[in-house]
Amino acid sequence: MTDARMINRFREFAALVALLAALVLAPLAHAQETNLAAELVAERAAQPGEDVMVALHFTPRSHEWHGYWSNPGDAGLGMQLDWQLPEGWEAGEPLYPVPQTLMISGIMNHVYEHEYAVLIPITVPADFSPSGSVPISLKAQWLACTDKICVPEQAKLSLFLDSKPDSVEDQRFAMWRAALPPMLDSKSAFALTQNELRLAIPIPASMALDAPHVFVSNEQLVDYGAPQTFRRKGDVLAVEIPLKGGATPEKVEGILSLGEGNGVRFMAELGDVPSGGTLVKGTAADIPPIWLLLLGALAGGLLLNIMPCVFPILSIKAISLARAGESEAQARRDGLAYTAGAMLASVALGAVMLVLRAAGEQIGWAFQLQEPSVVVFLLLLAVAITANFAGLFELPSLAITRDDKPASSFATGLLAAFVATPCTGPFMAAALGAALLLPPLPALLLFAALGLGLALPFLMIGMVPALRSRLPRPGAWMVRFRKLMAVPMGLTALALIWLTSRLGGQGFALIALVVVFGLVVALMIVGRLQRAGKLAWPAFGLIAAPFLIFGAFALPASYAEAEVSAEDSLLKPQAFSETALAEARASGKPVFLWFTADWCVTCKVNEGVAIEREATKQAFEKAGVVAMVGDWTRRDAEITMFLNAQGAAGVPLYLWYEPGGEAEQLPQVLTPDTLTELAQRPR
Repeated sequence: MTDARMINRFREFAALVALLAALVLAPLAHAQETNLAAELVAERAAQPGEDVMVALHFTPRSHEWHGYWSNPGDAGLGMQLDWQLPEGWEAGEPLYPVPQTLMISGIMNHVYEHEYAVLIPITVPADFSPSGSVPISLKAQWLACTDKICVPEQAKLSLFLDSKPDSVEDQRFAMWRAALPPMLDSKSAFALTQNELRLAIPIPASMALDAPHVFVSNEQLVDYGAPQTFRRKGDVLAVEIPLKGGATPEKVEGILSLGEGNGVRFMAELGDVPSGGTLVKGTAADIPPIWLLLLGALAGGLLLNIMPCVFPILSIKAISLARAGESEAQARRDGLAYTAGAMLASVALGAVMLVLRAAGEQIGWAFQLQEPSVVVFLLLLAVAITANFAGLFELPSLAITRDDKPASSFATGLLAAFVATPCTGPFMAAALGAALLLPPLPALLLFAALGLGLALPFLMIGMVPALRSRLPRPGAWMVRFRKLMAVPMGLTALALIWLTSRLGGQGFALIALVVVFGLVVALMIVGRLQRAGKLAWPAFGLIAAPFLIFGAFALPASYAEAEVSAEDSLLKPQAFSETALAEARASGKPVFLWFTADWCVTCKVNEGVAIEREATKQAFEKAGVVAMVGDWTRRDAEITMFLNAQGAAGVPLYLWYEPGGEAEQLPQVLTPDTLTELAQRPR
């Protein structure tokens, strides 16, 4: 090979190497143009056997960019460090300042929206011999984001640590150290319930807490975007955070943010977490004064008397009204007994709900109607009342009979409050939502006020003669009216049969019908014996007992959760989940989200009046509205937590999201034009 050819080959090889180098180095050069610039600096000189603090100092290119805490939250990426240190030197755990929360389309991020520094202690071995400068370096990777885009970035950073004792310290470290949350001296404790992480953090009762938030270091443990509840009990701050995963950690670490960049670090071990205490912050942004909540509960209970969900039991109330005019003393007794029954039922249901929630159950108002056994009991009760109204038999201990004892009105009050719970009307939602956050005594007062409001019309009639004088006088018409009222109660029984099939499947409903058949046969025989003047109730036990025993064994065995499907809806809605909602909101389209239940009469009325309409479907299609439904017929922890986060204790709940906007809570009673007008808004 000649020299010229060798030179040409060398030139071609050199050109190829240069091209490859350009291809390789171009991305690296571009990577240095970071949106979150980083520098590695040391506080002071390195000395044998001591720690020297170094800092990764991050500076955003502009105010739109942010970095992430060690646990980035629902999205993002924590920083990754790969150190190159002299032999025997060790890098400790990075120390972060207090992060901030950033919610984007339902996704919670733990971020820094400003310049910040992460401090890392470097341990210098005792046998280190100071002599000049010591090189240290690391390869760092991090994520830089705006509200719209994220860019993974990296850099290889290095510095030369001075080993001279008289070297000048970097004064910026005083500011960076001050931004670090100190570790609490006292130990914290944590406990896990089925659905919540509960923390006990020792915080002096004298320390002000305006807007606390707990950042949990353990990944995939808690729901980062869920509302956190804070209660103070002496010098302990009790925190409740909904869980996300099923992990059972040995310890829980994190930062308690106190607001304005201040906070403390904690490390919690498994232990006792106190219950109760004074509410600091909960799922509602601000809880109104207790007197205002009591008025809301009272007004809400009063309005329940005209809400659709209470229509089926108006027949019982109507007969009670008619009977209240028979004598003044009896009217007062009946009014007080009915009120006592309604208040006792409301308080009892509220107490059971609070106890179950304290035990970790995610339930809300009307929780009992999510239980198939309770619905079967109500079905049997509705059938018995229908039979009584129709005159098949007489039961002297209830107000639906001709008996005059106060126990009858008391039982009617109990029944009215129990059956009225599927509904939350105007004024009620805020009061019941607050009851889930308040300490037990104020919460129970709210439930008592609700029962008082429900019973108030009957109490006023019983205590005010002028109102009582306007009532029709008792007579034979009451018997005819009672038989007429068997129709709405019979329709209620039919609705409960349908509900049993929705809760437990068709086989479950069929078994329930067999038990109903046995009950009706037993009551018919009781009625015949009563009319013949014979002892009737032992016969009822002999006939009904086999059917009831059969149901007690066959119903649980036949239970199977029915599939929840939205195929029958005109709007073809998506099934609710936090992830689906976040994706829908991120689509840039309006979103209509409604929560319903098959046992909620108000929900079904609203769906017929405003939701399941051709006009609504056409308006939604024209505006590109994303429809989403949360079915709360059966227990659903995710739906319950979301309802609580909106300050609602039950259904119905209607939310409208404009593109890029927050939730707009709609009235609980919709008009035919409510949704079409929202869809036709100019955008």
